[in-house]
Amino acid sequence: MNNRAETLRRLLHSRERVLVFDGAMGTNLQTQDLTPDDFGGEQYAGCNEHLVLSRPAAVENVHAGFFSVGSDIVETNTFGATRIVLGEYGLQHRAYEINKKAAELARRLASDFNTTDHPRFVAGSIGPTTKLPTLGHISFTEMESAYREQVAGLLDGGVDILLVETVQDVLQAKAALAAVFGTFAERHLRIPVMVQVTVERTGTLLLGTDISAALTTFEAFDIDAIGINCATGPKEMSDHIRTLSANSPKLMSIQPNAGLPENIGGRTAYPLSPEELASYQTHFVRDLGVEIVGGCCGTTPAHLKAVVDAVADLAPAERRPEFTPSVSSLYQTAPLHIDPAPVLVGERTNANGSKRFRELLTV
Repeated sequence: MNNRAETLRRLLHSRERVLVFDGAMGTNLQTQDLTPDDFGGEQYAGCNEHLVLSRPAAVENVHAGFFSVGSDIVETNTFGATRIVLGEYGLQHRAYEINKKAAELARRLASDFNTTDHPRFVAGSIGPTTKLPTLGHISFTEMESAYREQVAGLLDGGVDILLVETVQDVLQAKAALAAVFGTFAERHLRIPVMVQVTVERTGTLLLGTDISAALTTFEAFDIDAIGINCATGPKEMSDHIRTLSANSPKLMSIQPNAGLPENIGGRTAYPLSPEELASYQTHFVRDLGVEIVGGCCGTTPAHLKAVVDAVADLAPAERRPEFTPSVSSLYQTAPLHIDPAPVLVGERTNANGSKRFRELLTV
């Protein structure tokens, strides 16, 4: 583990103070009125990740904006920087290069803002891609391979922590974590790792996984933090945060949108003010023991300045989580200890549905 990563890990696990991530990359790129030329031509328009090559100053502006208001950690502009997503723009062959360049760019900005009293860090953003392995869109092996390429670029570019974020399919996140820890083993190194799931307004991840099942799935991995980001605002996340607070032995990270998105005049808008976001994050830290805060879609430097100011003198509330060893399906979790015993694990079958199946049961 390099010195920066070790410092970050110590800060995370000491729980002496709250660590603050940045806010939205896409929202703040959009405010710069970028043209297709900025993206490198019409064929790349909308590919934010390509901006690290075609218009790096636009990405630097976003990082600098969040560091200038006091954020401790910024995320690389690599949310969709796997060859899976980049292939939609014919850029799959540049996946490693884009990840490395994005990490180097963020690392340079972090160094510019770094001081002895206020160290700054870079998180390598690893998004969910556009395919769901659970639904058969892509094989686990192919997805893991794509993530390995991304992880290699991020590490070579100098990130201090890896963030598997906006998880919609737990199998997708497992592929990402397999890539992360496989790369660690090959390189004989280790930096902190976080996972953030995205809970929809339905109360589950996109494929129906509830927060307890997600916790059961990811608690088994040697990660530093489990959290929630995107999809909703902090109000809608509250019950799920309480579940993590009471049950998760890992650190917690919370990065909400600036409220639920609204369509105003044909454009997406987010209604939550900086003060309102800061109020929610203060509650999560002071009452539920959240150790890491930040913002997602719709959050600007003004939002993060309010959050930084609000949590500056706070230490996360003490938690005594009671994690129950469990197993989980895609949807729900079940404790391994059931009183009265025994625990029976089976699969419902229909012997009348197939003659061949019925005969196999009698073999």
